[in-house]
Amino acid sequence: MVIRLDWLAREFSFDHLSLGMFPFVVERLRGAPARAADRARALPRDILTRRDGRDWSIQEHVGHLLDLEALGMGRLDDFESGAKALRPADMQNRKTVEADHDSKPIEDILEAFRAAREEFVRRLEAYDETFVARTAIHPRLEKDVRVLDLAYFIAEHDDYHLTRVSELIRKFTEA
Repeated sequence: MVIRLDWLAREFSFDHLSLGMFPFVVERLRGAPARAADRARALPRDILTRRDGRDWSIQEHVGHLLDLEALGMGRLDDFESGAKALRPADMQNRKTVEADHDSKPIEDILEAFRAAREEFVRRLEAYDETFVARTAIHPRLEKDVRVLDLAYFIAEHDDYHLTRVSELIRKFTEA
């Protein structure tokens, strides 16, 4: 098996993304809650909440995606207000650490993620081509990104955590 690249080690170039790719990226974003539900819904609680050493549980990974919806919405607000730079992420992930996702029913987390993502996608679909091309500085990447690029970045982040969920499922159910 190929070893997954750590999220913070990822470097991003958005040169391959033309504005015509926006609908496809939005569709990836729309599908993330269903993909999370497909992976997590049928698992027993002891698998959902089991940690791999100090790393997050499956449920915490899904909860983290929910937690970051507010950041994505805030960054859309930044674009809408004409901000020169997007608000930074909390790189310590305090919201996820403090949320205690493992104490909650997975259905509640999945439903909240679905509802929040539907609102995010609704906003994206309302933008015209001029707006989707609008730029601001991404604080971690330290470069201008378009609304399109931010959407792609979030879709890649979704995939990172859903990949981790799949890894944990394999690890905990094949043992």
